[in-house]
Amino acid sequence: MMIDIAAYRGFPFPTRRMIDPRWPVVAAVLAHLRAARRRSVRIVDAECGDGRLLIHAARHARALGFAAIEARGIDDDRDAVAAGCAAAARVRNPAIGLVFEVADLPRALAEEAEFPADLILWHGGAGARPDLAAAVEAAGSLVIGGPRARQRVAA
Repeated sequence: MMIDIAAYRGFPFPTRRMIDPRWPVVAAVLAHLRAARRRSVRIVDAECGDGRLLIHAARHARALGFAAIEARGIDDDRDAVAAGCAAAARVRNPAIGLVFEVADLPRALAEEAEFPADLILWHGGAGARPDLAAAVEAAGSLVIGGPRARQRVAA
């Protein structure tokens, strides 16, 4: 299932806001999974950039009480992935596993489809390449897609 964030404008942001229009939906989905008594979660961020949204989601999942968080960031931009790796190294929580890699998106998503993630974060959405959209949807149970967004954490 694909959720396009355009339908979710007006969700409240947490005190320490994630400036990404997908964040309120990500937070709501994680809260829903936890309320369903899930103890672990797999999150994949396709076109992750520097990984801020993914890292924020992993930390939020831990704060909600998930005992194991597996998070994978995939991008073809080496500099962005290097920044994601550096940021992930600063996350010191044994319950959170963060991996960032430079990869061809369709190939990496095909790997994910073998054991689909609970949540796929993606910048694409309506109007995306049909083949890529199909690969993203096959890679996870739920896709949160939307336009490219400024990704930074505001105090």
